[in-house]
Amino acid sequence: MEFTVIDYSIFVLLLVLSSAIGLFYALSGDRQRTVQEFLLANRNMGFLPVALSLLATFQSAVAILGVPAEIYRFGTEYWFLGCSYFLGLLIPAHIFIPIFYRLRITSTYEYLELRFNKTVRIFGTVAFIFQMVIYMGVVLYAPALALNAVTGFDLWSAVLTMGLVCTLYTTVGGLKAVIWTDVFQTLVMFAGQLAVIVVGAQRVGGMARVWHLAKQEGKIAGIDLDPDPFERHTFWTLAVGGIFMMLSLYGVNQAQVQRYLSARSEREAKLSCYAVFPCQQIVLCLSCLTGLVMFVYDREHPLVPTQHPGSSDQLVLYFVMDVLQDLPGLPGLFVACLFSGSLSTISSAFNSLATVTMEDLVRPHYPRLSESRATLISKLLALGYGLLCLGMAYVSSMLGPVLQAAISIFGMVGGPLLGLFCLGMFFPCANPTGAVVGLLAGLAMAFWVGIGSLLSSMGAAEGVPPPNSTTLPPMGNLTTILATTLMAPTPAPQSPTGLQKFYNLSYMWYSAHNSTTVIVVGLLVSLLTGPTPAAAVDPRTIYPVLPRLLCCLPQKYRERLCCGVGFPAQDTNHMDATVKSKGVANGLAPPGSGRREEEEGQGYIRTVGAPTYALQETSF
Repeated sequence: MEFTVIDYSIFVLLLVLSSAIGLFYALSGDRQRTVQEFLLANRNMGFLPVALSLLATFQSAVAILGVPAEIYRFGTEYWFLGCSYFLGLLIPAHIFIPIFYRLRITSTYEYLELRFNKTVRIFGTVAFIFQMVIYMGVVLYAPALALNAVTGFDLWSAVLTMGLVCTLYTTVGGLKAVIWTDVFQTLVMFAGQLAVIVVGAQRVGGMARVWHLAKQEGKIAGIDLDPDPFERHTFWTLAVGGIFMMLSLYGVNQAQVQRYLSARSEREAKLSCYAVFPCQQIVLCLSCLTGLVMFVYDREHPLVPTQHPGSSDQLVLYFVMDVLQDLPGLPGLFVACLFSGSLSTISSAFNSLATVTMEDLVRPHYPRLSESRATLISKLLALGYGLLCLGMAYVSSMLGPVLQAAISIFGMVGGPLLGLFCLGMFFPCANPTGAVVGLLAGLAMAFWVGIGSLLSSMGAAEGVPPPNSTTLPPMGNLTTILATTLMAPTPAPQSPTGLQKFYNLSYMWYSAHNSTTVIVVGLLVSLLTGPTPAAAVDPRTIYPVLPRLLCCLPQKYRERLCCGVGFPAQDTNHMDATVKSKGVANGLAPPGSGRREEEEGQGYIRTVGAPTYALQETSF
């Protein structure tokens, strides 16, 4: 179908308003003149915009297309992923956020230096940059390609326009502009999906009829309690495996942690995590209902054979355009919804990449960098990553089948990074050597299983792909691209054995499997090379999870689980890190006493006296 002038106008309006928000914050307040304002929104954001930004950051266009496609093909079993959201957001709110917030860090990977040393910090930073650079080009190009295939919407005009607009408001407006554009784009995404559901359900007789027919066709799934980890979707893979997926996103990912740290207090940061829970449930419900409406609509108004694509993602677009074609403006609204997903995701990628590059790679080598110069460099980094995103989109267009592997890389890195942070926070005995070896082992395991599954599926291209492989048909199902490797098309009837069976581990267990590998290997290497002495561990970087889980044990055994690290007696749940005039938290005080020095323009205080721990530093 062809877009009308109204459709194009709505799409252009999205771009204009997004740019206007960026320009507004570039010209208001302190005009992004400090690193703190540019990268952390001056640590002055409320919980609601932060929550909506958290939601938008990983609600990309591929998820908007992928989840309805998943429901259309396999039924509502995927809906049980919502069960994982509770613990997947509660754990970050009560473990990760307090630690990161009270340390007053800017980059998540600063934690790794405080807990281990500079080497571990560099390894974590490089892994994150690799992950995001590969990902951001694909997340811009992939939905544009699907849209072009279905609607004829000019491919490179869309890619270039979106990329340049996103680069503009991210570079000039900083994190505050990114958060408020995320809020606006989240509302656009909700509006686009609601329009499709309401109009589509009306065309087939209402939502009650949609549910009835879907149930008759076997699309309404019951609870499958099969514990087999090689089954693609069961209650356990979704509800338990999904927790690790959520933790890798909402617990330790720089793009999300940066939003927590922009909140005006620790309480606001926690509230943002609570507030995103119902928002996530709403988004999941909208996507699942879209898939059910699409299934019933396709049964009653089948597409002509020449319109049936090989990709279910393209089928989503064919359905949307067919349903909305008689309603001027609504196709444009859905396109705006689709690209709002891309804008919110890649803008977060630009900002988080600029942050880790500045704080982890530039500032340590130039500690006396002036505030104005550091801010300028941060803006240039955001601009550079924006242009790099366009370059990666072009590279994505030339990858062909390799595009599938590039998409999968994002999920392969998230699990090992989660394991690295858990190793540091939960196990005081872990040492830097164990952390580095554990991370490398986790990455090796992730790439072995992920790429092995992909190659195995490509080798069977003439037949039917294995049930849990990461492969896709051209521009295939992109559901949960953000935290795991990808889901496969139709399950295979044969039962694989041996190494092939191992490659068929459910993709929902990838984060759990890879993070556990990091922890187990890291602990073994730490014990073999000598645990970290208790005096060398900063108590602020540790969460005593084992003593609290095993609270029924006698006191002396719980103390042994702490590996000799002492913790303050006060209840950390009530230590709200309220930001004072310069943004200083009154949370957990540094151990020891001594002179405190406030770093210029950073709004946080670090002890430079004689603490009771020794921060280990090893040259990289």
